[in-house]
Amino acid sequence: MGVRAFLSCGTTLAAALLLAGCAGTVAPAQSALIATDTARAAEAAQATPVRSVKITSIRTTDYTAGVLTVSGTLTPAPAAGSRVALQRWDATKGWQEIGHGTPSGGNVTISSKQPGSIRTYRLAIGPQAPYAAAASAPAGYYHYVWRGIFKKPLLASGGKGHPVFTVLAAADSPRRAEAELLADKGGVVWGDVNSAGCSWVKNWLGNITDGTVRVSLLNGSAVLGTVDQAQETETWLNRQIPGVNRLRVQVADVKSGYGPQVALDAMLLCTN
Repeated sequence: MGVRAFLSCGTTLAAALLLAGCAGTVAPAQSALIATDTARAAEAAQATPVRSVKITSIRTTDYTAGVLTVSGTLTPAPAAGSRVALQRWDATKGWQEIGHGTPSGGNVTISSKQPGSIRTYRLAIGPQAPYAAAASAPAGYYHYVWRGIFKKPLLASGGKGHPVFTVLAAADSPRRAEAELLADKGGVVWGDVNSAGCSWVKNWLGNITDGTVRVSLLNGSAVLGTVDQAQETETWLNRQIPGVNRLRVQVADVKSGYGPQVALDAMLLCTN
């Protein structure tokens, strides 16, 4: 091979290598610039103050009124008088505020009246120089509240001996808790209620007949509780009912002159 051919071949090879290098690598100056920008971004992120929010407890503090109380911590503590929100997740609307409070140092406790529910909550605080807005991790909670046993319609009723299961109208019983059960002598009257999502039932019973009656709570054919009640007496029949979706309240005549007649005032502890 001649010198001219060798030089031509070398020049071509060098050009090819140069082109490959341009396509596959970053020039030294550009590489240094990227590294500098990355370092500056990391330094800026480290320099930006971060506030953390944490839920320390969620509890139902009043099962009758339905008061839900959430406590948490904010680190570092926000300025005095800061507003901290208690938020609840809604599948349609997103995070919705249901209450707010003012922290004492780095601690905050917020209460809100809510119906029975199974929901997700968080605590949140808005931006406050030099800190950006911050929120706690979401926390789920089963909020049990006492409600009238007839808040949901009676599923069915029946018995023998002309049974009558009368739920008082909402205008007369806003709590949806009262009913009257009666039947003929020797008869039985029962009503099934929707108890899904409920853990307890409490029944106040007033026997207004002229003899003894037997009041029972049933889950299908299984008896959960029973009490014999003498003439013109009052008593309670309360039971824990986890997993019972259809609760039957039943009154049967034991010995009377004209049949069972019982006034009922009943409540369920539920998440719905």
